[in-house]
Amino acid sequence: MAQPVRSQTLDFSKTTGQSSTKSSLVTAMEPPADNHPNPGSPDSYHTLHEITSKEGENIKNDPSDLIVTDASFRPGTLTTAKASALGYPTEDTFENRSITMKGSSDDMEKGMAPILIQNQIGANEIEKSDMETTIQARGHHIANPSHDSNWRVSRPPQDLTTLPAKREWRFWRGIRHNYVTVYQRLFAVCFAANMIALVVLLATNRHSRPWGPDRGNVATAAAANVLAAFLIRQENVINALYSICCATPWWFPLRLRRIIAKLYHFGGVHSGCAVSATAWFILFTALITMDSTSGEYAQPGVVAITYVLVILFLSICFFAIPKFRFVSHNVFEAVHRFAGWIAVALFWVLVLLVSKANSELPGAQSLGITVIKSGVFWILLVITFFTILPWLRLRKVEAFPEVLSNHAIRIHFKYMKIGPILGIRISDNPLKEWHAFASIPAPDGQSFSLIVSDAGDWTKKQIQQPSRAYWVRGIPITGVLRMAIVFSRVVLVTTGSGIGPILSMLVSHPLPCRLLWSTPDPEKTYGESIMESVCKADPDAMIINTRASGRPDMVALAYHLYVQSNAEAVFCISNPRLTQKIVYGMESRGIPAYGPIWDS
Repeated sequence: MAQPVRSQTLDFSKTTGQSSTKSSLVTAMEPPADNHPNPGSPDSYHTLHEITSKEGENIKNDPSDLIVTDASFRPGTLTTAKASALGYPTEDTFENRSITMKGSSDDMEKGMAPILIQNQIGANEIEKSDMETTIQARGHHIANPSHDSNWRVSRPPQDLTTLPAKREWRFWRGIRHNYVTVYQRLFAVCFAANMIALVVLLATNRHSRPWGPDRGNVATAAAANVLAAFLIRQENVINALYSICCATPWWFPLRLRRIIAKLYHFGGVHSGCAVSATAWFILFTALITMDSTSGEYAQPGVVAITYVLVILFLSICFFAIPKFRFVSHNVFEAVHRFAGWIAVALFWVLVLLVSKANSELPGAQSLGITVIKSGVFWILLVITFFTILPWLRLRKVEAFPEVLSNHAIRIHFKYMKIGPILGIRISDNPLKEWHAFASIPAPDGQSFSLIVSDAGDWTKKQIQQPSRAYWVRGIPITGVLRMAIVFSRVVLVTTGSGIGPILSMLVSHPLPCRLLWSTPDPEKTYGESIMESVCKADPDAMIINTRASGRPDMVALAYHLYVQSNAEAVFCISNPRLTQKIVYGMESRGIPAYGPIWDS
């Protein structure tokens, strides 16, 4: 009897085939016989063994059971002499060797040769007591066609961790996670504080003559809220806030860290202050109108400008309502930009006209002194500075497009170094639409790229007609994923081109994580380089090809990875609907979850 084969380790991390959760089917391979298919026919190259495992399990099996097939590999033609001439291990030499199974025909010959040699020389009876074959299997992975790559396309595992029941009463749960989010709470706090101040001011001045509070104080309140709305959207302020919050150490209680990580809801402050500014200015317009009709303030120019400003403020607020904003984002952006610029300019005219009128009163100071003493003047000075600042950094830069497919393009830039988890805005017409994308730093640290997928007319144009130059303005802005670093371990969930922001973080700021990426035909759509970057960021990344396996239950998969990796939080970068679904699915079960919102 042939000597037993001892301790061979087969690494299936790059083999073809598919894991199964069913029982293994073991069939010994016999030499061709009359009742068998011809060795040269495709029917003789069945996959006779399926490997059963859960991810990370070690399976012990007989090496003679392991058959990997390939169209160009003919087991019946392999002899001991041929194997020896090719340098394969034989019955005498194959001992304590480690075989790495790969997808090419040559590699499969080398990997399977010892087993086939044992078959052909009659060494089928192996003493299992001396045999310990350990296969380290990665469950639910399908190897990529390129045998030089490491990434794997996965199938959703069938043995998912059971989702726990959602917490709280259904009605309250819906209200809390859909209508009383951190964004709405910040909006409510800002607006309520302003309305309380407005009511108190009216109540304390209800007997004054002329009626109502001081007009200058009301105008200052309106301008102060406009300033707050501007500052919370300013790039330097946003980056500073993220830097402060991201300094939160891991030893802080998780309850506190999950609150700090909601920083990206700061849009609630922006909208709350903007609506409050509109309310204050409506009051100012009403008071000026009363003074004008009573003859106490004969300044028709001031009255006319205040009404124009009210219309501009109301237009900005109206088109910022989510329902109208999503119908036509370009209209919203144009109204926001141009109406805002006109409003700032008219505010300056209003300040000068009011100051001129006040300086002409008996005993009043000069126009210059009156202007300088006005609180609105200094607030407007800051607003104007931060309005102009991003446009002072406007420039057209060279771009190097790399078309990945008819659905996606990767645009490379070399004009600057870029830090971790930052996004930039690009445009082909600086006075029209601007689009923000997450940057992916290059390994050399001297350049970066971004991924654009087909999501509308503008993005489709960039894919079909790649541009060699784009306009950029301002400075890169920190994104939502930056807050992931306040957690010791996270699960990152994304779909489609959302892999761009994910890679932006993992390439420049690696941290312990598990990655779930669901997209149609990932390699065909995004190319081998992106797939390799994903594999490098997370070798165990779960990549779902929705063309092959359909759309999976992303909430269940996210929870499965959350439990499996013992993570502290889940971050999702996807379309608004799926992002909201995953965040709600996690938060309603008590799991910290984060994802961009419509105004983040």
